[in-house]
Amino acid sequence: MRLTPRASRAQGILLAPTKATRKPRQPSVSNFEVKIGPPKLTRFEKARIIGARSLQIAMGAPAFVPLDVGYRGPIEIAMAELEEDALPLSIRRVLPDGSTQDIPVKALQK
Repeated sequence: MRLTPRASRAQGILLAPTKATRKPRQPSVSNFEVKIGPPKLTRFEKARIIGARSLQIAMGAPAFVPLDVGYRGPIEIAMAELEEDALPLSIRRVLPDGSTQDIPVKALQK
């Protein structure tokens, strides 16, 4: 009899290991320290965030800010969301040695 990854030699059943470790939570924005890169949002990061979020809005995602009476395009809505800190996004900055830091957009200065 060939044993599969789910089979055990002793009892015939091997339960899948439980996920005992959890991903550490990000510290609150008030005491967050930016260790990699400038303490503000770069123009390239801003363009990437607005572009990605406007694509989501154009595909039907709900807006995180209240919409005014007149029609606003997806790019204007994405810019308004970024200005009002309504986006629950993080930016991953990477150094050449491979070390990374995930920085919430709310922790970066505009």
